[in-house]
Amino acid sequence: MPMRVGIDLVTVEEVQRSIADHGERYLQRVYTDQELVESGRRPDRLAARFAAKEATMKALGRRDEGFGWRSIAVRRGPQGQPSITLEGEVAALARRRGVRALTVSLTHEHDYAAAIVLAEVAS
Repeated sequence: MPMRVGIDLVTVEEVQRSIADHGERYLQRVYTDQELVESGRRPDRLAARFAAKEATMKALGRRDEGFGWRSIAVRRGPQGQPSITLEGEVAALARRRGVRALTVSLTHEHDYAAAIVLAEVAS
């Protein structure tokens, strides 16, 4: 099965600055309610989720298509494993690109957060 990959690296400081500058408006524009709860609103965890959203778009091969950040949701499963759920225009983009499944891995350490997303694509 062909795969596409997306990766992104975010500084935690960048997310902290966005929260300081824009507060709740930033949080509600970028993150789902569930992401805010699961992350405890911790900047390091939010940065990892932001990186996952960017990595998802890279794995989907996004060009100039617009999208709402909240249409990509990073969720935690019962065992703590992360997953990606797509909605709206991003879900439609994934269907157009033949994406069958997405797999995500997140990490954050001190000043940085990163995510890698694999997209399984129909051949």
